Amino acid sequence: MSASILIVDDEVSILNSLSSILEDEGYDVSVAKSGVEALKLCATSPPELMMLDIWMPEMDGLETLRRLRELVPNTQVMMMSGHGSIETAVKAIKLGAYDYIEKPLSLENVTLRVKHALDQHRLEQENRTLRTKVERKFELIGHSPAMQQLKQIIETAGPTNSRVLIGGENGTGKELVARAIHQHSGRATRPFVAVNCAAIPETLIESELFGHERGAFSGATTMKRGQFEQADGGTLFLDEIADMSVSTQAKVLRALQEQQFTRVGGTKLIKVDVRVLAASNKDLLQEIEKGTFREDLFYRLNVVPIVVPTLRDRREDIPLLVKHFLRVHAEEQGLKLKQVAPEAMDVFMHYEWPGNIRELRNLIERLMIMVPGPVIEASHASVALQVRPQLSAAQSAGGAQPANTLLTRHYDSLRDARNAFEKEFIARKLREHHWNISRTAEDLKIERSHLHRKIKLLDVEMRPEM
Repeated sequence: MSASILIVDDEVSILNSLSSILEDEGYDVSVAKSGVEALKLCATSPPELMMLDIWMPEMDGLETLRRLRELVPNTQVMMMSGHGSIETAVKAIKLGAYDYIEKPLSLENVTLRVKHALDQHRLEQENRTLRTKVERKFELIGHSPAMQQLKQIIETAGPTNSRVLIGGENGTGKELVARAIHQHSGRATRPFVAVNCAAIPETLIESELFGHERGAFSGATTMKRGQFEQADGGTLFLDEIADMSVSTQAKVLRALQEQQFTRVGGTKLIKVDVRVLAASNKDLLQEIEKGTFREDLFYRLNVVPIVVPTLRDRREDIPLLVKHFLRVHAEEQGLKLKQVAPEAMDVFMHYEWPGNIRELRNLIERLMIMVPGPVIEASHASVALQVRPQLSAAQSAGGAQPANTLLTRHYDSLRDARNAFEKEFIARKLREHHWNISRTAEDLKIERSHLHRKIKLLDVEMRPEM
C-alpha cells in the first residue's frame, strides 16, 4: 500500500507540479488549496505526510499546523516557504513540524526529503505500536478494592523519587508494580532496568550491578557498564533483594547513600542519578533477625512499603484477568480467541491459586494451546489445575503418577481429581526433600501437623524404612 501525502498550497502550479512528481514516485497524493480545506480532509482521512505552505490567505501554515496537531497529532508535517526565515522555521519545528523546505523546490531534494519524512513516520508508528504492546503486557488488571488501593499508592508514590520496597508472594506481580511506579514518575522516558538478584551467581552479582574494568578478573576482556550505570536517569528494580549476600548488600547501601560507585577492578568514581525500587517474597524483618539482611539497608529501601495482594485476596478480578490473558496469548501466538464457559470460570474462581497471577497466566496459555475447540469447558479447567510438568521415569518409578496419566484418568468428581493431584504433588515434594517432613512442610507452606494429616488422609506412600 502506497504512502498517502496531502499537499497544501494556495498556488495551483505548485499543487500540480508537486503532485505530478510524487505520483510518479508511487505515492497516493491529494491536494488542498487552503488550511481550512486541509483540516476538513484530515478529519475524515488523515495522511501520513502533509506538505504545508506557510504563507496562505485566511489561515497561514503555522495556524494550520497548530490546529492539525490537535486534530491528528501523529501526521508527519513538512513545511514549505519561499519567504522563510530562521525564526519562522524554528517556530514551525516547535509546533511539531518534522522538516522545513525552501522554495523553489528541486525534484531531487523533494523526493529525498519526502522519503526521509515517511521513513521517520513509519518508525514512530512502529515505536507507538511496540510501546502499546509493552504497556498492555505490563498492565495492572483489576478493579477489586485491593487493586484500587494498590493503584492509589502507585499514583501517589510514583511521581516522587522515594525508594519503594515491594513485598508479596511469588507470582503476584511485583515487577508489574515496579514498572507502574516507573511509568507514573518523571523518569518514565528514561531506562527501567530490572535485576533478578536470585538468578545471578554470587561471584558475578557485583560485576552485574556495578560493572567491571577490563582485566578486573579472569574473563573480563572488555570494560562492562553495570546495571546502576545503565539505569542512570531512570529506575533500577532489584528483585529478590534478600538473596544478595551481606557483603553485596553493603556495597548497594553505599551506592544508594552516595549515588556513586566504582566498577569492579576500577578506581574512578562514577556518579549516577538512579531511583531504586526493591522487592522480596521473604519477610525481611525475619531475615534481619537471622542476620542475612542488613537492617540499615532495609530502612534505606523501606521508605514507601507496598504489599502486592495475592490472587486469593482479589478473586473478583479473576474474570478480567482471564479475558486479558486470553487476548494476550491469542495475539502473541497467532491463535484464535477462545471463550470460557461460565462453569469453567466458576472453577477458576474457587481455586486457591498458590502460584498467583503467574500460575493463572501459564494456565490460560496452556488451555489456549491444548483445548481443541472454541470454548474452554469446566472439565478442561478442572483437569488442567490438577497437573504439573510430567515426572521423569525415575520419579514415576517411585510410586507417583506421571502428569499425562493424571490428565487422561477418569474421575467421578472434582474432589477425586484434586485428591489425586495432591497425593502426587506431596509425594514428589517428599522425594525432593529426601522424605524430610519439616523441609517439605516449609516448601509447601503448611504446618507439619497439616502435612502429616494429608499424608494419612491421601494414603501417600512413604519411604519403606519410614
